[in-house]
Amino acid sequence: MSGAEEAAGSGSGSGSGAGGSGGGGGEARRRFDDKGLVARTSLILWHTHQNDAAAVRKLLEEDGALVNARDYDSRTPLHVAALHGWQEVAECLVANGADVNAQDRWQNTPLADAEGAKKHAMIDLLKKHGGLTYGKTGSHFEAKTIPPPLTNKADWEINPLELDFTKAIIIGKGSFGEILKANWRGTPIAVKRILPSLSDDRLVIQDFKHEVNLLIKLRHPNIVQFLGAVTETKPLMLITEFLRGGDLHQYLKEKGSLSPVTAVNFALDIARGMAYLHNEPNVIIHRDLKPRNILLVNTAANHLKVGDFGLSKIIKSQHANDVYKMTGETGSYRYMAPEVFKHRKYDRKVDIFSFAMILYEMLEGDPPFSNYEPYEAAKYVADGHRPAFRSKGHISELKDLTELCWDADINLRPSFLEILKRLEKIKETLSSHDHHWHLFSQ
Repeated sequence: MSGAEEAAGSGSGSGSGAGGSGGGGGEARRRFDDKGLVARTSLILWHTHQNDAAAVRKLLEEDGALVNARDYDSRTPLHVAALHGWQEVAECLVANGADVNAQDRWQNTPLADAEGAKKHAMIDLLKKHGGLTYGKTGSHFEAKTIPPPLTNKADWEINPLELDFTKAIIIGKGSFGEILKANWRGTPIAVKRILPSLSDDRLVIQDFKHEVNLLIKLRHPNIVQFLGAVTETKPLMLITEFLRGGDLHQYLKEKGSLSPVTAVNFALDIARGMAYLHNEPNVIIHRDLKPRNILLVNTAANHLKVGDFGLSKIIKSQHANDVYKMTGETGSYRYMAPEVFKHRKYDRKVDIFSFAMILYEMLEGDPPFSNYEPYEAAKYVADGHRPAFRSKGHISELKDLTELCWDADINLRPSFLEILKRLEKIKETLSSHDHHWHLFSQ
């Protein structure tokens, strides 16, 4: 968690007794600024990833310090642009004072990423501006080199002796193992630990390796951060950041239906993480998007991340509209798209359907078809039925978006990038002082 995010989270709790009303106002202003910084940091990294030079330029005009913003792996916007070969964005960042030799968690510079990805034009650009392959203290041609990110197992293989389970707490269980809150080098972490009795099971090992190989490729503010794994000794363990806020399932169980503003903000975080997964060069379909797999960064519930990629599938896509034949009935029945339940060919739009069911649950406060058992609910949905909106206070645009996302025709369901645009417009409406939105009635 970044310093700004830590401050934003801790500031949401009860204040200390010290200070008068003036001090309280200053504290509130600091909390607001911290949250704003987190949002802007996420935005510039997001727009860089999307190759949106105009949006990056606008953000830098508003706040020049964002040029060297850092994500959880200490990667800057220039690292992201270099990895993807986004020339115009990189030139904009450099012109605005980006540190061309900034080093990430693995001590790699943007040039190291560009060379690893074989982005030759980007390599030339960075070298022109003084870029070194491995940072200010060395270069690609020196004897002692640091390998490019994620190419060497040593980058993420964790010595199990470094894991402290003395005060471990079980925070989740599954058929293959358990998830514990533990400590690693003094930091709270989440550990997915495979049951010793299954550590020799070929399929379990295969699924475990699949999830590790997937997670080491992912870096996004709305995706749970992978820290490392234990693969050379048993039990096998996968280590990620520990998010203090718990999961969305428990949050909704305690809070019930969310206000339109909160629902939109939650939906934006989920959609940002999913848009990243769906728009990588190799499309990643989550296939098990549900409230239990969406985690709250802190108890202030102001930032969400998508997690649990055990059922995710990497697709080497040549065309955006490719449809794939994959295993039916993958994922959780209550949030399952009808084409999956029916064992038909499906694509990334299955995640859009699951997103719609989650959005419905955030608005209504109850899981879709909560009076049905999960399997029966999925069967009912596959027969063409959809949950009914009972509350009368919903924003019509949110209801319309939900219904579009769960359309039986997968071609009518919008992409997550389209969903983001619609959610941003709804948020602007909610944020306006006029509040001229239309309420629908049953």
